[in-house]
Amino acid sequence: MADASATQTLDVVRNDVERFLSGQTGKRARIVEAKLLAGGASQESWSVEVALEPGSERLDLVMRRDMGGVLTFATLPRATEFAVIAAAYAAGVPVPQPFFEAATIAGRPAFFMQRVDGEAVGRRLVSDPSFAAARAKLPEQMAHALAAVHRIEPRAAGLEAIAPGSESASSTLQVEIERLYRELDSVDEAHPALELALRWLVLHEPPREAERTLVHGDFRIGNILVGPSGLTAILDWEFAHIGDPLEDVAWPCVRAWRFGNVALEAGGIAERETWLQAYERASGRSVDRERIAYLEVLGNVRWAVGASMQARRHLSGVEPSIELASLGRLSAEMEYEALRLISQWKSA
Repeated sequence: MADASATQTLDVVRNDVERFLSGQTGKRARIVEAKLLAGGASQESWSVEVALEPGSERLDLVMRRDMGGVLTFATLPRATEFAVIAAAYAAGVPVPQPFFEAATIAGRPAFFMQRVDGEAVGRRLVSDPSFAAARAKLPEQMAHALAAVHRIEPRAAGLEAIAPGSESASSTLQVEIERLYRELDSVDEAHPALELALRWLVLHEPPREAERTLVHGDFRIGNILVGPSGLTAILDWEFAHIGDPLEDVAWPCVRAWRFGNVALEAGGIAERETWLQAYERASGRSVDRERIAYLEVLGNVRWAVGASMQARRHLSGVEPSIELASLGRLSAEMEYEALRLISQWKSA
């Protein structure tokens, strides 16, 4: 059963959910049970069981709905995220099946997709003995899934809203660094470590990316569902864009996504080289290790800025939240890690 706060929130959206699903299915839709799922700093995810009447048909859905804020300036609208998931599903990527169309539920953008069984909590996935067999399979499974994402035609149906990025004259790294500067300015407080790291990123920017593909943008442990046999679905496509595919390869190596299992540099589940070689086999691409190291610094800066932006939502009073406040505390850990990696960078 949903807890008291979740039930209160559900009461606000129940009528809209039932009305929307009734219109889409042509039957009377009645919510049997709904539960607010853990996680998500900018989007709500609800597990919703629906009965369609007359008859005995049931729908097991997840509703993804705006919370009223964004994690970064690059966050996609729900309708665009829905379209990207639909394109990935059509291409055979392991994602939950999207249903119906993008909607507005109780005044906020939302969409519905298939509920897929599995665990997504990072700390459990990297340490729980019950996932030991799955962990052994995940590097290869994640590599094949990511390679499938990167094979999607950037101009495939549903990707029109993000396809213009494929023609930008600037490198994707320049675009991201410029955005990070704007985001850091929006925080409106001193972060000298991040200013230093951003300047370092500008001075050490590697050559322009060799190719541009669809990029998931947040591919890591914690954003995949895992069952006893391994990966079951890729979640959270709100940062999808057209860019350098190696962004997605480096992102799982960011220290925060090891969930305390820091010795295994690839998501807390594998050695870094094991992961990179798995992706090379699955994709047919050669992975430039020095570029990955640069992108790891960028990843730490990106998450530090994002965490600071979430803390600002709390501190400004726009959205008081213990979770958002705790993200602000984490920003310092990413700042330290970025500076540590920079200090170890090889001499020019």
